[in-house]
Amino acid sequence: MPRVALDVLPDHARIWVFAAQRPLQPDEQAALLADVDAFLDGWAAHGAPLRCARDFRYDRFLIVAVDEAAAGVSGCSIDALTRQLRQHEQRLGATLMDNGPVLYRSPGGIERATRAAFGDLADAGAVSPDTVVFDNTVPDLGAVRSGKWETRAGDSWHGRAFFR
Repeated sequence: MPRVALDVLPDHARIWVFAAQRPLQPDEQAALLADVDAFLDGWAAHGAPLRCARDFRYDRFLIVAVDEAAAGVSGCSIDALTRQLRQHEQRLGATLMDNGPVLYRSPGGIERATRAAFGDLADAGAVSPDTVVFDNTVPDLGAVRSGKWETRAGDSWHGRAFFR
């Protein structure tokens, strides 16, 4: 089962969202995607090829998806993906695997803040439950398609964490 286009995978496909610490330049995106594509073309779990896809959005979000109905991922196969991305982080000089920061939309574009800094912005009223955030913890492709990935802060875990 080769790598396929993201739009052909079902809603139940499991996903991982990786956010670059800064917008990637076109040449950096091309190098990252070539590396990821080469990895996904041979990605397997216990010898079983994985039906998988990837997408890159807004110059900083890498989405990797697997149709687990075809073949399930294993801990080892997930570890292999994260090792591959960590190696690419070194070449980029930018993190992809840091899940701590909050990424959100502002009038100036997509911003990245530590959770503490986002909390300070919430306390100051600079962000609100209506601020669009990226919930990189969404579990499946259906959540991305239905708008739960890029959503109001009040409709995600951000609302519970920052706007009680």
